[in-house]
Amino acid sequence: MTRRSAIFTSLRLANSFFSTRSLYPQVTRFSPSSSVSHQSHFPLFRSNHRILFFSSKPHSLLELVLANDWSEMLETEIETLNPTLTHETVVYVLKRLDKQPQKASDFFNWACGKNGFTQSSSIYSILLRIFVQNESMKQFWITLRVMKEQGFYLDEETYLTILGVLKRAKKAADATALTHFYNRMLQENAMDSVVQKVVNIVLGSDWSSDVAGKLEELGVALSDNFVIRVLKELRNSPLKAFSFFHWVGCRPDYDHNTVTFNAIARVLGQDDSIEAFWGVIEQMKNANHEIDIDTYVKISRQFQRNKMVGDAVKLYELMMDGPYKPSLQDCSVLLRTIAASENPDLSLVFRVTKKFEATGYSLSKAIYDGIHRSLTSAGKFNEAENIIKSMRSAGYEPDNVTYSQLVFGLCKARRLEEACKVLDEMEAQGCIPDIKTWTILIQGHCTANELDNALVCFAKMIEKNCDPDADLLDVLISGFLGQKKLDGAYQLLIELVSKAHVRPWQATYKQLIEKLLEVRKLEEAIALLSLMKKQNYPPFSEPFVQYISKFGTVEDATDFLKVLSTKEYPSISAYLHIFNSFFNEGRYSEAKDLLFKCPHHIRKHSEICKLFGSAESKTNSATQSSSNSIGT
Repeated sequence: MTRRSAIFTSLRLANSFFSTRSLYPQVTRFSPSSSVSHQSHFPLFRSNHRILFFSSKPHSLLELVLANDWSEMLETEIETLNPTLTHETVVYVLKRLDKQPQKASDFFNWACGKNGFTQSSSIYSILLRIFVQNESMKQFWITLRVMKEQGFYLDEETYLTILGVLKRAKKAADATALTHFYNRMLQENAMDSVVQKVVNIVLGSDWSSDVAGKLEELGVALSDNFVIRVLKELRNSPLKAFSFFHWVGCRPDYDHNTVTFNAIARVLGQDDSIEAFWGVIEQMKNANHEIDIDTYVKISRQFQRNKMVGDAVKLYELMMDGPYKPSLQDCSVLLRTIAASENPDLSLVFRVTKKFEATGYSLSKAIYDGIHRSLTSAGKFNEAENIIKSMRSAGYEPDNVTYSQLVFGLCKARRLEEACKVLDEMEAQGCIPDIKTWTILIQGHCTANELDNALVCFAKMIEKNCDPDADLLDVLISGFLGQKKLDGAYQLLIELVSKAHVRPWQATYKQLIEKLLEVRKLEEAIALLSLMKKQNYPPFSEPFVQYISKFGTVEDATDFLKVLSTKEYPSISAYLHIFNSFFNEGRYSEAKDLLFKCPHHIRKHSEICKLFGSAESKTNSATQSSSNSIGT
């Protein structure tokens, strides 16, 4: 059986549980212009190509560093610019060198020797992230040692970020060494206990003169490093962090600077402290300080993650008006976030794009797609068509990304027939729909509870020699389950795995197993567990243990244990888990019967003997107590 015919067989088997309707209705050709007006109420964006921001300043510090190998000649040329090496400038250059670890190291070492530049823990953190991500481990460990010698602190956030990178890269030795370094640093750092005292005082009650008095009694010698550490420890109580920040600023022996202003901005960039955040940004502006680009990226991501899109746009506009402009990618990401809203705010799209162009950038294909994505998601198909015209005029042809956005928007608007016809138009234009486009179309039908038509689209996809993947299978499984067609979902997964060699997501397996156990289809659930094991997914045992301990037989438990492990026998912990579950359900006799069927080394294991000895003692006590009650 060929791969294609196997998929058709799978489809027919799954569909037999749902519908007897034809899978092959006639599909007519469609042109988007036939249903979408060319009249636009959305501003058309200029497509003239202009020189990018830094290219218009060939002697800027960043341009020089990026364009040349590091050398004495380069250092001399940089010095002719007489650059002001502020914290923000060094951060900006280092962030642009995130793929060039040696040049980042050379630039930092050069900057350290210049007057006016002050090192900080945040700059060291950027360097460490650059080195570890580019596997420059020798530079990483040298920098970490120097950082400690200079009295700077590796904060928890940076530590966890770097640890994650090392673990994903399977650098177990480096990960272990980093953890030892971090723990030792916490133990050896005398400042840590003072920081904790300050944090405890601030968190202990609402801010008052009494709190301020207790802090003054500590007699702490304030430094940038100390203030930053306290602010990070108070990040979950942003308004209290703000009160501490204000108190520090009023002290006669300390003045806030760019580093501490950026630190409090990161803490305040949350929904419940947004008013204080913008107040601090205004203070920074009045004091001639700038948001550094690393702070901007972190706060912008936080705004977008927390659906504070309006604030993310306002911050983007602020940065684009300043000297440390976000990257081209930041604009695309922000447009994508706006489009992901349930009802995209098109005024925000206009503000972002207008600011992007006003700064001197020309619209790229990614930016056009970002605008188009919001328009189609908002159901503004006339305006979306006009954006495609502008995109074509700028030299960019629609591709699968562009068409997929149109398909998504039409499906969201429940204009499913038009969405189907878009794929025919794509082919007519020489753009072959890929698996992502088909998945969006099929998901649109499933979301609209039109599973039969989703299967029609699936069949047509197979006819076009486009193979299904895990994403599409998950969409179809969810569609079947949404229609209470559990048998169809199970059959489709089994067939596509065995005949079409699709590897489902772990979450797809879990969802289907839980649904099967809900209706006591243990045999089918165990079959899925066996497939998971063959595809090297970790065992998903908990729902099986819960089910078997309540409703299963000893034979069910035996079958489950056989499937659970890739070895000849499961671990002792697996046996203990299921025995304990039987005991918790009061099924002591079933537990004993299962024990009798276990291999000798399990029956004689000390933990198993201890468990059954304890359970038998409790059972005898309960029996004796019952007998005494009857006798009385």
